Amino acid sequence: MKTKKLHSALLFVAILFGINTSFLAQNNATIAVANPNVNTLTVRPEAAAKMMRLELIKINKYKVYDEFDMNEVIKANEEYKTGCYGQSCLTKLGNELKVDYVMSGSLDGLGNKIVVTIKIIDVKNQALYKSSVREFDNQETEIQRMIEIVLADMHGITVDKVITDRLAFKNEVITSNNIGKINNSGPRIGFAYLTGSVNEFATREMKYGGLGIQPFTSMIGYQIEGQYVGTENFSALVEGIINVSGLEQGQFVPSISLLNGFRFGKANWEFAFGPRFGISSTSQGFFDTENEYSSDGRYFSESDWNAYVIENNNDPSNPVLDPNNPGFDYGFEKNFDRRGEKSLATTFLIAFGRTFQAGALNIPVNLFYSSQRGGGYIGINMGFNVQKSKQPINKNNPQRYY
Repeated sequence: MKTKKLHSALLFVAILFGINTSFLAQNNATIAVANPNVNTLTVRPEAAAKMMRLELIKINKYKVYDEFDMNEVIKANEEYKTGCYGQSCLTKLGNELKVDYVMSGSLDGLGNKIVVTIKIIDVKNQALYKSSVREFDNQETEIQRMIEIVLADMHGITVDKVITDRLAFKNEVITSNNIGKINNSGPRIGFAYLTGSVNEFATREMKYGGLGIQPFTSMIGYQIEGQYVGTENFSALVEGIINVSGLEQGQFVPSISLLNGFRFGKANWEFAFGPRFGISSTSQGFFDTENEYSSDGRYFSESDWNAYVIENNNDPSNPVLDPNNPGFDYGFEKNFDRRGEKSLATTFLIAFGRTFQAGALNIPVNLFYSSQRGGGYIGINMGFNVQKSKQPINKNNPQRYY
């Protein structure tokens, strides 16, 4: 009788002061956490369940059973440990543990996001009491904070907005986890016309230090391409091209190009630029443009001029020539000469074109110009490659939970 009077008095006080009796009942409710289902993540179900219990304790709305309270029942039935995810099994587990609620859910790694699903089963009524699902950015080391956010959402509790925003999955055009790296390497072949001083060097007779070829050349090589920024309609690329020219005319002219490229739109228009490195042969000399010492304006290197001076100074009918001064203010300048000194040469390469696609096959076609002092190459280049792989640039290495 005294107990009933005391209960009535407490109920009266609660009503009088506006205390929510359902809250009081919930705060005394018992709850157990079953191992959640974990897919494509390194966190173990037992570790995830511990995180759920810890976050439940923090919200202070239930009396939370720990794993030791549940150990005896779970040991007796293996299903409770590895496969108890459905409402029927969770209700059965709750009845054996004699708790009011049982919580479980799933943690799923789906591409560049993690989906956290949590549900609470009302054991007595054998019904779903609360549930929530939320998508997060793929940051597996922050699983516990994700669970905190989902439980807070289920119980109407406010969470720090900075934390929520940092973990939220943002389905944007470019994010650090959305960027793809495409291996798009393949062979290249092309044709170029030589201009300016390069044209003159190519067509000059070999006995005067030229290559003795036509002013055009074939090109064959291999391109290595890497993508460091990518969206559906834009890609930023780094490209390396190893190339050999002039094979069809008996010449071997190697070069390496390092380019920064951009690819635009669904039509795959491309623009690239960067340095080209090769080997050049040069000597100090002059061109006899006034035909003073020759009839064809040929090129005299210093060694050619010295030989010419020695030969003609022995001829009494010719004026004495100065080996250090070719006259006519020609002077000695550096010019291409296959007999000369070998050194590293740099040019600037610009290319513009389009990649045509047929399934996984890509066919790049580019117009290019390689510029250097006094001349260069202008031509067309094409090739083929197959999109071999596509993987995220930021390869997450999430911490493994043990």
